[in-house]
Amino acid sequence: MHLDAGYLAAVFATIFVINFTLRALPFAVLKPLRESEAVTVLAGWMPAGILTILAASTFLSSAEVDGHRLLHAGIATVATIATHLAGGRRTLLSVGAGTLTYVLLVNFL
Repeated sequence: MHLDAGYLAAVFATIFVINFTLRALPFAVLKPLRESEAVTVLAGWMPAGILTILAASTFLSSAEVDGHRLLHAGIATVATIATHLAGGRRTLLSVGAGTLTYVLLVNFL
């Protein structure tokens, strides 16, 4: 099978345009939204919403497996909330601490 140089150039140009557009589009859309009150409110509430969903998911899966895991999930939730409040509301830090707490409790207690 022989590929024509013009065909390859067209394929690469198409890939470049699609890739560039998909990467640049969020920044172009975000610029006018930066001043939006809705985006500001979402930015404030989204981390708490994510933590709530993760906690609910953990509680539901723990309740199905074992009663002790439900206790472990409760302790990990408290660790997550405490880390979130004490650690300057850094979501990655608090989720990581809660996850680590849960994994350690499940595996070693």
